Amino acid sequence: MTSEREPWLYVNRWGDTSDAAPERRGSRQDVCACFDQAMPHPRARVGFHTEHQDNSAPGWRRLLELIDEAAADGREEFRPLIELSPEERRQIVTLPPSIARLTAVKHLVLYGSNLVRIPPEIGAMTNLEEFTPYTSYRLHWFPYEITRCRKLTRSTVSTRALFGNCKLRPPFPRLQSSPDSVTDPDLGNLAPRRWATTTIHSCSVCDRPIGQSRLHQMWISLRVATDVLPLLVNACSSECVAALPGGAPDYIPTPHKGGRVDQPRSDWD
Repeated sequence: MTSEREPWLYVNRWGDTSDAAPERRGSRQDVCACFDQAMPHPRARVGFHTEHQDNSAPGWRRLLELIDEAAADGREEFRPLIELSPEERRQIVTLPPSIARLTAVKHLVLYGSNLVRIPPEIGAMTNLEEFTPYTSYRLHWFPYEITRCRKLTRSTVSTRALFGNCKLRPPFPRLQSSPDSVTDPDLGNLAPRRWATTTIHSCSVCDRPIGQSRLHQMWISLRVATDVLPLLVNACSSECVAALPGGAPDYIPTPHKGGRVDQPRSDWD
């Protein structure tokens, strides 16, 4: 006589944002063609996503409400996308600065998002322990401020979508030279095509305000929780750039400007 085992029950950890079927995923996530995320493919240059967040979109307004609710009730897990329709999820290309109020949140789930950037205010989520932006295939980099989340120990990131990842070694976008008195940008109204983001207020390293002519942008790859992430640094001085740590093992060892820069060989070479 043989005894049959009870069947395994596979729990959907991600709510209703986990539909992997391409024909349905397109309703909530735009296609990204920045670089091949499946196989190594030499490419001389990549750029930043140019989208601006539409603050009038229903999805954005609903996200603001969800953040207000989460901040008010002090919840420890925040899964905003399951509260949005597929079309509303597609309207969200960044998160609002008000995520800084989510100081009680321990797990932030952004599975299958349409995000192209995360704001530096994520660094204020001081109790964050787990970060899950998995299958956010248009999210290629993170702000250096995420290193301020000292309790962050677990992450689930689609690493093949990241600039400089060790599997495919796609290039990093070339960062702008430090501004001068002639070309000083308006740090409150930036073109993401050139500066990766739309606003820069304070230094990623020391948190002091950045003057128009004191912006120093650098790339650095560091282990953050489970994954090595490409981090964008917006520094206020060369001294703050010098204070940055060395890069993660098997990655570019020093802060750099991106573009034509030598990277270690790919794990797939």
